[in-house]
Amino acid sequence: MRFDAKQLKEMSCSVRAHALHALRCAGAGHVGIVLGAADILTVIYANFLRRGRDRFVLSAGHGSALLYSVLKLAGYDVGNLDDFRKMGGLPGHPEFGTDGVMATTGPLGQGVGNAVGMALAAKIRGTDEMVYCLCSDGDLMEGVAAESIAFAGRYKLDNLVLLWDDNGVSMDGAALTDVDIPLRMRAAGWAALAVPGDDFRKIERALLAARDSRGPTFVQCKTQIGRDSSLAGTSAAHGFALSDGELMRLIEKYISPTGDDLWDVVANIAPVENIETTSIPKLDNIAVPNVDKEISTRELSGMYLKSLVAAGVGLVGGSADLGGSTNVKSDASIDIVPPEFNGNYINYGVREHAMGAIMNGMAYVGLRSYGSTFLAFSDYMRPSIRIAALAHLPVIYVFTHDSVAVGTDGPTHQPVEQLPSLRLVPNLNVFRPCNGAEVAYAWRTAITGRARPTAIILSRQKFAQIPTPGDADMSRGAYIIYPATARRVRVTIIATGAEVPLAVNVAEKLGDAIQVVSMLSVSDFRVQTDEYKKKILAGFVVAIEAAATAPWFEFADAVVGVDSFGVSGPGDAVYAHFGFDTDAIARDILKKIK
Repeated sequence: MRFDAKQLKEMSCSVRAHALHALRCAGAGHVGIVLGAADILTVIYANFLRRGRDRFVLSAGHGSALLYSVLKLAGYDVGNLDDFRKMGGLPGHPEFGTDGVMATTGPLGQGVGNAVGMALAAKIRGTDEMVYCLCSDGDLMEGVAAESIAFAGRYKLDNLVLLWDDNGVSMDGAALTDVDIPLRMRAAGWAALAVPGDDFRKIERALLAARDSRGPTFVQCKTQIGRDSSLAGTSAAHGFALSDGELMRLIEKYISPTGDDLWDVVANIAPVENIETTSIPKLDNIAVPNVDKEISTRELSGMYLKSLVAAGVGLVGGSADLGGSTNVKSDASIDIVPPEFNGNYINYGVREHAMGAIMNGMAYVGLRSYGSTFLAFSDYMRPSIRIAALAHLPVIYVFTHDSVAVGTDGPTHQPVEQLPSLRLVPNLNVFRPCNGAEVAYAWRTAITGRARPTAIILSRQKFAQIPTPGDADMSRGAYIIYPATARRVRVTIIATGAEVPLAVNVAEKLGDAIQVVSMLSVSDFRVQTDEYKKKILAGFVVAIEAAATAPWFEFADAVVGVDSFGVSGPGDAVYAHFGFDTDAIARDILKKIK
């Protein structure tokens, strides 16, 4: 059924009353958006959102009490609103996994990119779902939102509606958004509409018009932050600044038994069929790259990925305008373009941050996605990576050009701190493979995993291939790739990626009491038993990696690394300049163990 304006008003009153009650119980939260934007969510959930089919993303995640109130009234199992912001209760900002919450939001702008990803996923699958997203002034000031908006316009995502809670206020005063946001939206290829944010009929007409749009639709909803409160229209209304007495008076003003009864009708509407998710593929028949010449790991990754795509593994990938250089685009790749959206490859343009947020959006609805750029530019998309790890999304990042050995592009393109800093992100698995077997293992683990994102770190430069022993267990994160021949191990050299052959050269020079460990995944090794760690890290332990040194002292007695920005020059010369030289490292180790 469709509710009329009079009914929607009662329903919106109920939303405000329950949300304010949650805020009062918590003694914290954001009152302003609850009072200002409740009418918008009421129209969407009461008259438009098909449960089980359509999506809603609250990019303005500080309005979580508003979202939880609507979800509770609409029949979702969100738990007790009394437990909002309490240990074990509803989280302070929306988190994926709560019934009805489609995306983890709060860092502004992320939800806009997530909604774009969800809309894109629907187009790729050929389903008819709509994606609605409510954003704030703050969202539209974020670069990730601007990147995502441009992408959505380019891809003509006519199943996407972005509603702007336009109250003109942010925490520090007047909102410093673009002078003319609707003009910017139209320039990006969006249909731009404007309605009062408390006019149910006009909001509904705008959402109906969006169904007939040839591209994404932007709806400017003019609202008043903290409406009906003593702080209405001021920045103070953003947070939790009302007295308990005023909160109680507002709750009593908005309590509506009629509204609750009308929401019961919504709660009893049967959901439409669930949207299919992508199944985990079988990878046993995909050949592992086996190369005995010098080769870069980006090339090995490209070979394995091409085999995956050619075999029909359900992956949707792309790059921030670097597909040829990161080796994620091959002759098995088919560009996804409107209006058909057939294919398996997305050109995101130079939009790393949007790429990360859009990938998250696709992952929220079950699509397996990967995206690539240079490792130095992973910083552009770091907030999206962090949210993927927090939300347990199995997205895959392919980061190439992994060290100072990039060479002549200079220090702007030579990552130093990025690799160890990625390893510090909880629940992010970081692989730096040294050969075809490790590359294949990293890809297989990333594709079949369900609960965490994966970063695969790859070299630009070619280097010698040290084979993985047949009995090595890569799932332990580290294994002996070059064993000592003496009965007692005096030195263990830990290395990753391109430094593994260098470590083997050093071991050969030092004699038979030296072993080399390839540490493919630091996080996987960290959780191993003390017995295994003791076996792997015997004797004096030296770590060799062309990245910042500090984290390696968790395992090593000495570290060869890079603790300054790089320099311009040929890759091999830069590599040697920073001490990655067999003779120099061997001499230094001998001094330390005498």
